[in-house]
Amino acid sequence: MDFADFIQSMTDGWRTVMGVRFLRATADEVIAELVVADVHRQPLGMVHGGVYAGLIESVASVGASLYAMQDGRYAVGLENHTSFLHAVREGKLRAVAHPMSRGRRTHVWRADVLDDGERVVATGTVRLIVVERGSPLGGEPAEVTR
Repeated sequence: MDFADFIQSMTDGWRTVMGVRFLRATADEVIAELVVADVHRQPLGMVHGGVYAGLIESVASVGASLYAMQDGRYAVGLENHTSFLHAVREGKLRAVAHPMSRGRRTHVWRADVLDDGERVVATGTVRLIVVERGSPLGGEPAEVTR
């Protein structure tokens, strides 16, 4: 089942400010995109590395959470290893994520960020922990906010 529209409807400050739009969101594949704007660029005019890392974290977290939610649990990022391969200054970026490993307590997802020409401009892996609903995260119970 595709939850892209549901994810788009959720209140999320980072996603909204960055202009990230989810195109596909399943437990097996997540695709999101953004159109490069001034808010994404560092002082030299290139897309800031944090944008790539944030996109990779977002698509991996959504996919792992969709899988974990089948059992009433949540997935939360533990590590994000992002490599920057090519500079981008304009156009559209598309992030595509797939699971590499899905255990009971941890997942590893891989994601690539592609430019308009389908060139991989960044790639990364995200390790996530799967927690029970109500488990304390950041001092608060783990609940999805809308």
